[in-house]
Amino acid sequence: MHTQSVCRPSSRLLAASAALLLHPALSALAADASDGVEDVIVSANRISQETSQVGDSVTVITAKEQRRSQKTAVSDLLAVTPGIAVARNGGLGGTTTVRIRGAESHQTVVLIDGVKLNDPSSASGEFNFADLITTDFAQIEVLRGPQSTLWGSQAIGGVINIVTPVPEGPLSAMYSVEGGTHDTAIVRGNVQAGGDCFAWRVGGNYVTSDGISAYALGTEPDSYRNVGFNARGILHITDNITAEVRSTWSDGRSEFDGFPLRDTPDYGVTEELTTYTGVTLGAFDGRLQNRIGFAYTDTDRQDTDPSSTVPKTFDAEGSNKRWEYQGTLRITDRVSTIVGLESERSELSTASPSTFDPNPVPLTGEVQIDSAYAQVNVTPIDTLSLSAGVRYDDHDTFGSHTTTRASAAWSVTPSTILRASFGEGFKAPTLYQLYSEYGNLDLNAEEAESWDAGVEQHFFDKKLVVSATYFDRDTKNMIDFVSCDFGDTSPLCQGRFGYYDNFQKTNAHGVELAVAARLTEQLTLTANYTNMDAENTARGATTFGRTLPRRPDETANAQLSYEWPVGLTTTVAVQHASRAFDTIANTFVLDSYTLCDFRASYAVSDSMEVYGRIENAFDEEYQTARNYGTLGRTFYAGLRQSF
Repeated sequence: MHTQSVCRPSSRLLAASAALLLHPALSALAADASDGVEDVIVSANRISQETSQVGDSVTVITAKEQRRSQKTAVSDLLAVTPGIAVARNGGLGGTTTVRIRGAESHQTVVLIDGVKLNDPSSASGEFNFADLITTDFAQIEVLRGPQSTLWGSQAIGGVINIVTPVPEGPLSAMYSVEGGTHDTAIVRGNVQAGGDCFAWRVGGNYVTSDGISAYALGTEPDSYRNVGFNARGILHITDNITAEVRSTWSDGRSEFDGFPLRDTPDYGVTEELTTYTGVTLGAFDGRLQNRIGFAYTDTDRQDTDPSSTVPKTFDAEGSNKRWEYQGTLRITDRVSTIVGLESERSELSTASPSTFDPNPVPLTGEVQIDSAYAQVNVTPIDTLSLSAGVRYDDHDTFGSHTTTRASAAWSVTPSTILRASFGEGFKAPTLYQLYSEYGNLDLNAEEAESWDAGVEQHFFDKKLVVSATYFDRDTKNMIDFVSCDFGDTSPLCQGRFGYYDNFQKTNAHGVELAVAARLTEQLTLTANYTNMDAENTARGATTFGRTLPRRPDETANAQLSYEWPVGLTTTVAVQHASRAFDTIANTFVLDSYTLCDFRASYAVSDSMEVYGRIENAFDEEYQTARNYGTLGRTFYAGLRQSF
């Protein structure tokens, strides 16, 4: 008779449980390619896979790469990855949008450890990256292309999954302090410990900056402040049962310039909470893993104009509650299946007080989506990995929707990998688009089909890695606002200024190139280039054939780092974006720009590092959104210590 031991250390159990919870022991597995170890991807197929077995187009930003970049905002890290365009309304803390492969910003699913962050109270349901600061992350995964089969509504452009570290080992801690231009100060820290029964980790950050004027021609600086906190606990009940609780919270306050755009004292406060509780149960010697969990997110936003007789100008709250089950069965060493059930309820409450109506009745609404998905992963031979999946979603307002996907990765030779994928995506109408004063209950879901194909070539024992990917995506039934002209007799125009309807179509296609090279033991080079055409394909529309706004046709990034024998590392980084248009009418051009950063870090000891950087070293003037300012030349220096 076999007796299970309670709280016995089990690295195999920890790895399996964490993989199913979508956040593996990444600090150990996600080594740099230059070290000869492949990154581990979890968001691609909801299981841990080496990159050579993943057919989807994925970029992984490791914790080491985050530290070396010295970036403050996650969006700035994403901006230098292939296929991504970032626009920000002003300096740090300004409204920030991220577009993947030309898709709309609200067509990207953003996750922390698999929990969706998108805001149900916003008109389009998108996530604002303004308050997402680089802090206690193990890695960031960017999964490009429609992924609704595994991730549901909104995953038309792709998925960005932020993975937090798994707590482990004896008691340890880390902190960093940093200061720079515009009276910027940043403090980060975390502490963790892991025993036989229980492992925990707690972290936090504080950011403050006097900032720049959000209005490009303004003279009054708009300040920013952010406080963040995260916690995670893992309880090993038995060898086959693991429970976990984790939570992230942030509170950001940013000043902005009101409409019409000019210097004003307006400011906004955004509080975001994400929590997850789950249990993983194993059976059949670990071949079957069952995960049951509950995820909750809440976003609370308020805008204030201190100069107004009605100071509060906007108040909104959006929340998601999601119950989920996922089962992973390893049938054989070459065949595994994933099945899942999800039930998600989204709610919003929003109001816009004004001098005409200081106490408006809040707009409220709620909607539920019940989903089921399944995927099969097969490795018929050692060098070929195949996956295929299907998902069914039942939305209680617009109806049901089915999506499919398939991918393949083939190691033709030990140094050549071919990849291909096909995926469908959909985006359900948002609560605002359904129930607001401009709402339309007859809306259909936005739909997309996409495929990509690529090759990855290794040279000189992986000291040089080159990749190329071509992609193409068609999106239809896109929801947009329709203005009502005076005297319009359309039923949807009666008694209002406009409404939402399905009428837009778009296409985006292009190529992504990347290279990573260890030129010498000390010198490394990484670079990528994206050439993309994204345009309106709705025939009959006045904007047919026009380029989609805020999407440069070309982006390029390069980074050259040298590790000196004395413990000093120096880096030169270049970021380039070609011209873009600010509106779909293509009437205003955002000029091309090239930014150059210089970074350095010095290891004082094994546990202490000092670092510094110059961003936009040549003081380039540019805009990513019309009439909004951007940071010129800035200087920062800091200290990081672990113990």
